[in-house]
Amino acid sequence: MADKYRVGIIGCGSIAGLHVHGYQGVEEVEIVAIADPVEAALNDFGERHNIKKRYLDAREMLDKENLDIVSVATWHKLHAPMTIAACARKPKAVLCEKPMATSLGECDEMMIAARRTDVKVAIAHQRRFNPVWTDARELIADGAIGEPRQIVCRGGQGLLNDCSHLLDMMRYVQGDPDAAWVIGNIERKTERYERDIPIEDRSAGIIGFNNGCIGLLLQELAGPNYQGGVIYGSDGILDLTEQRVRLLNSKKAEWEERQAEGENPSVAQVRELVSWIEGKTEHRGDAKNGRASVEIIMAIYESARLHEVVQMPVRTHASPLQVMIDNGDLPVERPGRYDIRAFLLRGESMEP
Repeated sequence: MADKYRVGIIGCGSIAGLHVHGYQGVEEVEIVAIADPVEAALNDFGERHNIKKRYLDAREMLDKENLDIVSVATWHKLHAPMTIAACARKPKAVLCEKPMATSLGECDEMMIAARRTDVKVAIAHQRRFNPVWTDARELIADGAIGEPRQIVCRGGQGLLNDCSHLLDMMRYVQGDPDAAWVIGNIERKTERYERDIPIEDRSAGIIGFNNGCIGLLLQELAGPNYQGGVIYGSDGILDLTEQRVRLLNSKKAEWEERQAEGENPSVAQVRELVSWIEGKTEHRGDAKNGRASVEIIMAIYESARLHEVVQMPVRTHASPLQVMIDNGDLPVERPGRYDIRAFLLRGESMEP
C-alpha cells in the first residue's frame, strides 16, 4: 500500500489520547486532523501530539480532509450524531468510544447509517484486546473450567460508563453469547450525572445468557470496584483482573497465576481495524457487540421501570432511565445536580 490511511479524531479529551497511541503504533495509518468545539482543548491536544490541522467544527473536518478512518472520542451523548455524521461522508471505518450510545434507538440509528453507507463501525471496548482477557476467553473455550455457570463483577461510576466494560467482558470471555433475559433494579435519589448524562446512584443486574451462564453485576455495592470478575465453571474458577488471570480447577492443587503478554490494547485495536478494512479479518469491537452491552444496560433499567424480568430483545428504544426520570418515578430526595466527571471541565465551568 503506497499511501497511509488518513485518520481524523473528533473530541480532544483524555480518552482521545488512547486513540492517538493506538494509531501511532500502526505504520499503515497517520493522524491528519483533529476537531473539538472547545478551542483550548483542541489546541492543547494538537500541541501535545504535534497535529497541525485543527477544526472547531467536526463536520468541516469531515468535509475537507478525505478521511479513511474517523475516531469519535466525544462524551457519550455525541457518539450517535458524530458517528452518523462521519458515516455520511463515507470513510472506510469509524472507531467510536464506548458506550456505543445512550439508548438502543441511537445504537440502531448508528448501525443503519453504517449499513446504508457501507462503513465499518467498531466500538472502542479496548479491553477486548487486553492479552489477559483474551487468555481468559481462550481458557474457557478450551474447557479449562468446564461449562461457565456464573460470572460476578463489581463496578462503579454508572452502568453506561465503567460498567459497560464489565458487561462486555461477560460476553467476550464466553465467546459472545447473547443475553436471553435480564432482571435488575436501580437507586437514584440524588441528581447524579456522568459527563452530562443522568446516571443511577447504585444498581444490580442479573443476566441470563443463552448458553446457561448467569452474570451478576453489582454497581456501587460490595466494593472494591475493578475491571474484571470471577468466572465460576462446572470444573473450575477464573479470577480475572486487567493484569492477570488466576485459574483453579480439578487438575490443579492450587491457583495458577497467569500474566499474559501481548501488544498494547489500543495499538492492537487499531491494527485489527486496518485488517478489517482490508478484508483480512473481523473486528472484535464490531458495533453489534457494542450494541449488545448497551442493550443489557437498558434491560436493567427496563426491569426497574416495569418491575419484571425483561425478555430479550428490549423493545423500548428510549433510555428507560430517562423515561423514569421524566415521569417522576425516581423522585430526588437529596437535591443538587452534580457530575462525577466535573474535573474534566475547563475554566470556570462547573456544569457541562
